[in-house]
Amino acid sequence: MDFAPVKELPGRVRVKLRGPVPEGDVSALEQVVRACPDVTKATVYPRNGEIAISYAADEGAKERVFCHLVGIKAADVEAARELAAYDPSAQTRALVQDILWLVGSHYARRWFLPAPLRTAWTVWSYRHFLAAALDSLAHGRLDVPVLDAAAIGMAFICKDPKTASSTMFLLNLGETLEEYTRARSQGELIRSLLDAPETAQLIDGEREVGVPTTSLAEGDLVVIRTGMPVSVDGTVEAGCAMVNQAALTGEPLAVERTVGDDVFAGTAVESGEIFVRVHSGTGETRLRSIVSLVEQSEALKAGVQTRRETLANKIVPWNFLLAGIVAITTKSLVKTAASMMVDYSCALKLTGSIAVLSAMNQSVREGFMVKGSKYFEAMANADTIVFDKTGTLTNAEPQVAGVLAFDGWDETEVLRFSACLEEHFPHPVARAVVNAAAARNLQHRERHAEVEYIVAHGIASSLDGKRCVIGSEHFVVEDEGVVIDEAAHARIIEAFGAISSLYLAVDGKLVGVIGIHDPIKPGVPEAVAQLRRLGFRHIVMLTGDNERAAAPVAAQAGITEFCANMLPEQKHSYIEKLKNEGRRVVMVGDGVNDSPALSLADVGIAMAMGTAIAKEVADITLTEADLASIVRLRQLSRDLMDRMDLQFREVMTFNTGLLALGIAGIIAPATSGLLHNGSTILFAAQSARTYRLDAAEVVEAQDVEVVEG
Repeated sequence: MDFAPVKELPGRVRVKLRGPVPEGDVSALEQVVRACPDVTKATVYPRNGEIAISYAADEGAKERVFCHLVGIKAADVEAARELAAYDPSAQTRALVQDILWLVGSHYARRWFLPAPLRTAWTVWSYRHFLAAALDSLAHGRLDVPVLDAAAIGMAFICKDPKTASSTMFLLNLGETLEEYTRARSQGELIRSLLDAPETAQLIDGEREVGVPTTSLAEGDLVVIRTGMPVSVDGTVEAGCAMVNQAALTGEPLAVERTVGDDVFAGTAVESGEIFVRVHSGTGETRLRSIVSLVEQSEALKAGVQTRRETLANKIVPWNFLLAGIVAITTKSLVKTAASMMVDYSCALKLTGSIAVLSAMNQSVREGFMVKGSKYFEAMANADTIVFDKTGTLTNAEPQVAGVLAFDGWDETEVLRFSACLEEHFPHPVARAVVNAAAARNLQHRERHAEVEYIVAHGIASSLDGKRCVIGSEHFVVEDEGVVIDEAAHARIIEAFGAISSLYLAVDGKLVGVIGIHDPIKPGVPEAVAQLRRLGFRHIVMLTGDNERAAAPVAAQAGITEFCANMLPEQKHSYIEKLKNEGRRVVMVGDGVNDSPALSLADVGIAMAMGTAIAKEVADITLTEADLASIVRLRQLSRDLMDRMDLQFREVMTFNTGLLALGIAGIIAPATSGLLHNGSTILFAAQSARTYRLDAAEVVEAQDVEVVEG
């Protein structure tokens, strides 16, 4: 971006662009400028093409801000502008503006325009409805647009433009609300996927520069250090690091990646440094490949209409048939008009949309985001729920499960010395050991020489001139030659057979073993029990871990059926088998390995801390980490379906009564239209009420037969 400073103060600068800024680009440009970490405020003045920028008063901050401005491209502003279209708050403001305009203009014309002008405006506005009706008829459809146009046209035939205007007003209002529902749902989805890494450290000759991830191409070299996400697929050309691949494999412990090994987008470096040669552009990563595989099943779902819209269209021919019968039998234009002024479809569509809108708005507050109303319905009717283990039922945060001591050491000394070694490295297992020592108030002063971190193996140092090592069994036993006798081995298997272990050895002798486990999340057993009481008759856990690690987690969660050593394709096949048995299946997962199963299930639910790919293919994304959100989701889904069923009965009963009164000549067509439109607004207002999710309802839910396996 070309610019020139025009005024500078400490922590503030005003720059001038080459020309004015289009009004539509103002917010986007401000957002792009604020993307610089040093910028605290940015205000664009579109007419004179200037930007007022406030930045942190740190050394070199101004230079970094200017470098950021130089790097801004037109594509960046365009991307920000497109993203702004999905901003829920902006959508809400737009909705309010649209409703105010609809209401204001409608009543302004009614109150201030002379009758001839009002009529002319109403006739002119009718053209949109007439065009939609003619298009439907041209394609052989007798649907809602035809009925809408006929009802408005009948008002004109009866010389009642006021009723015609009111009918068009309510129809436009309903369409606005429906469009808002879809746009907000899409916006929430896009916003939920913004946690993917946006920048990467590109090696450009002798320099290292930060670039947008989307700009990387095949053959580029990037560096990834401790704590940084892997943003592309590639091969390690130099360095060594421990990479957390839980998003891909479901395994919470990191694995070694060194020269010649492949790394994948969606993983993260926990410790170390690697230089990675990019395989392909970011749009062709392994993650993107999985998305492509899932899109086929998603496309099958996308064409299905909601039940309420379909039902509204099916009722339309019956409205026309009724009007025809009235015209033939009564030969009364007034009674025929009365039969056309009242329909069922308008109220059904409007109340259904608002009921869903209310549910979707409340869902965010309750801890989940639902992409469409059909998933509420599927969730309400589901009888089977399948859980992934790691990151779904467990925290994916290792903790110390226990300590064994050997060769004259005690457990306290083993943990104290282990923490003394592990505190030097930012690894999750190391943090688990240090935190366990801190929980016991163990002080671990330096007793050892300088430590050496052996990536993917462990730590080596010396104690009183003796070599000491801590790490995996492979490292300690095979690499360091430490011998473990049968009695010690039996103790270790008995204590930690189902979990991972750290081995501590001094001078070639085993002195301690620390068991590391991934504990179950708080509230999981309670949530599973509540889901049973809410009608889930079949509850299963699937995991890529071994059976010994899976069994205790399933037992703690209260799940009697589980499958271990499951590959992604096996999870997919398991869901397919359940569906073939006639079960309505909910799948809950968090990683890339869960994505095929998530896409195939009737309802796919991604955890709050799940990967971007899991959130993309899932139908519902949790925004809170606990499974209680799924309990509330089940309740809200059932309540929504109950509300829509109640609305259906109310709309059908009330409007049938109006039709009967109008056909009987008891009320005039204008009165029928007014009562019909007024009832539609009333039903819509009822639909917008907040859903009451009483926790007591879970406890007191109707008992159901529980079937496991």
